[in-house]
Amino acid sequence: MSTAVKSIQTDQILEEVTGILNRDISRDEKLFAICELLDDEIDVFNWTGFYLADPNGEPYLDLGPYVGETTDHTRIAYGTGICGQVAESHKTFLVDDVKQQTNYLACSLHVKSELVVPVMKEDQFVAQLDIDSHTLNAFTKNHVELVEEICMLIASEF
Repeated sequence: MSTAVKSIQTDQILEEVTGILNRDISRDEKLFAICELLDDEIDVFNWTGFYLADPNGEPYLDLGPYVGETTDHTRIAYGTGICGQVAESHKTFLVDDVKQQTNYLACSLHVKSELVVPVMKEDQFVAQLDIDSHTLNAFTKNHVELVEEICMLIASEF
C-alpha cells in the first residue's frame, strides 16, 4: 500500500474518531465505538481495547471497553505485562513478537504482536489503548502514529 493511501486511511479514521468524540453519548460508549472502528478498519487489529487507571488511585488498570475475544485480564497491576509497563512508563510499547517478552501476559495463544499506547491528560496517566494482533510484526510506523494521535484526542474525555 502506498504512503498516500495509508495517509488517506489514517485521515479518514481520525475524522471518524473526532465524530465519535463529538457524539452525545457516554465516555465508555465513545471508547467502545473507537474500538469497533479500529477493529473494522485495520485488518491486523485482532483485539482492541482500553484499560483505565484505577479511579481510586491504586496502581492497577481496570479493563474498559474492548472488541475481541474475552480476556481474563480484567485488572492488571502496574509493572505487570506490557500494559502494566506502559502504566508505569507512560510511553508507547510496541512488541513485534510477544514470545520474546519475559514480562508478557498472554491473553490468547493467537496473539503474536502487541501495541500499547498511554492516554495522558496533561501529565497524568488516565488510560491506555491496547491492541493485539495474530500476526508477527503486525504494526507499522503509521499504525503507531495513528494510535498515538487517537490517544491524544481521547484524553479530553477523562
